Amino acid sequence: MKAKDLKNSILQMAIEGKLVPQDPSDEPASVLLERIREEKHKLIADGKAKFPKGGESIIYIGSDGSPYEKHVDTKGRVLSDKCIADEVPFGIPESWAWARFSEVIGIAARLVDPLKYQDFPHIAPDNIQKGTGKLLFCHSVKADEVKSANHLFSAGQILYSKIRPALRKAVIAPFDGLCSADMYPLNTKLQPEYVLTVLLSNFFTEETLKGDTRVKMPKTNQKSLNVILVPVPPLAEQRRIVERVNELMPLVEEYGELEDAREELDAALPGRLRKSVLQLAVQGGLVPQDPADEPAGVLLERIRGQRRQLVAEGEMKAPKGGESIIFAGSDGRRYEKRVDARGRESEPVCIEDEIPFEIPESWEWARLESVTTYIQRGKSPKYSTVEKYPVIAQKCNQWSGFSVEKARFIDPATVSKYADERILKDGDLLWNSTGLGTLGRMAVYDSAKNRYGWAVADSHVTVIRTREDWLDHRFAFAYFAGPSVQSEIEDQASGSTKQKELAQETVRNYLIPVPPLAEQRRIVYEVDWLFKILV
Repeated sequence: MKAKDLKNSILQMAIEGKLVPQDPSDEPASVLLERIREEKHKLIADGKAKFPKGGESIIYIGSDGSPYEKHVDTKGRVLSDKCIADEVPFGIPESWAWARFSEVIGIAARLVDPLKYQDFPHIAPDNIQKGTGKLLFCHSVKADEVKSANHLFSAGQILYSKIRPALRKAVIAPFDGLCSADMYPLNTKLQPEYVLTVLLSNFFTEETLKGDTRVKMPKTNQKSLNVILVPVPPLAEQRRIVERVNELMPLVEEYGELEDAREELDAALPGRLRKSVLQLAVQGGLVPQDPADEPAGVLLERIRGQRRQLVAEGEMKAPKGGESIIFAGSDGRRYEKRVDARGRESEPVCIEDEIPFEIPESWEWARLESVTTYIQRGKSPKYSTVEKYPVIAQKCNQWSGFSVEKARFIDPATVSKYADERILKDGDLLWNSTGLGTLGRMAVYDSAKNRYGWAVADSHVTVIRTREDWLDHRFAFAYFAGPSVQSEIEDQASGSTKQKELAQETVRNYLIPVPPLAEQRRIVYEVDWLFKILV
């Protein structure tokens, strides 16, 4: 059971007489109600109160065991007498009684000019915590800049918010002050804390909402409140109920805090586990290595040969500074050398401080540029209202996947200006490269999700393209989506805090672990399987 449901159950048990045992020596509630009526009669006789319109309500149990209500006039003459069994929401103990709200709780509406009470505390519904009966904070009438009439209240009165009753905003005033006209100050001859228990209960809230068809701002009023049935225990039992509720509520709140903490953990756990899975995957800890796999070193040598061929055929440009080769030196540290088109090698440079983590012996480190065919920022488009040629912006790339639904469209007249290499292809990694909050987010282009059949990236997205016989794009995605990259992404970016940018050269020079090709595919399969379990 959730803490909220537990609290509601306790309050309901309290007002049904099920929270504490009844004591036969308690003065019955019927005697208490008779005394309250007598006190009212005296106030009426003294001109301090008005006799209720329609007569005074008296609810009693008839000879058939059913509840009846009669209304009597100022002389005690019965005006009406009828069975109200269909109104009574639940059973109560014999020593209890039912009474209309107006018979045991008085609405002390007293609107005053706030300009005369500038230094008084001011309470509005927003100052009360919903469903708890606790005052959060308040300021003075002056500080809240109150202009319209407010109710004057006294310490000990109950303040009840008549707007949005479902929020259950009620509190016992700890001091004198003014309250919003959206609230009612209440007086009662019952235990105020018991009345507060009633006001916070599910039963009372449901009663206040009956017949109110307002959706945006539900509201109750004096007429609706005054006819609500209130269960009245003996006065001594009211005190015992209040004591028991006060004992239980701190435990419920503590339970609620534990529940919130657990829910936060439950919500965060899949994300944490996904990060752990990704990190294990790219460090070689998710699947076992197979000695029969072709080592990554052999794969990279083949890739370099194929890249040289593509450069020679004009299919791609030679990397600036030469082709990168990373290797382990005799001292066990990683070094990098560059090889130009003529095979001339640069002096090796130790890059051990760039290596983020250790990898298996059959794996290698490589610059991203060395295992891809295309790394390029999109370009700024000329937009059009013609929905034919979509431009993929950063908002199209979410961790949940690629979507064309938020894309804008380029002017059809400019389509011919886009080289074929700029047209997105299945498996392209789309890396958001600018802006705080969006920087580093990545998605994989999927033509099946693009009903237009054509798309390019805008200037805020870097497109990374590889060959599946070089580097599985899904493995690359796992690496760049994982914590080792994402936790450092802002450090890799340049520019001011709000204008962070992942430079194209930075993307090209990113280090990426390269497993044997067969292992890349086993890793991807395992990641997919585990992610399905974690959803």
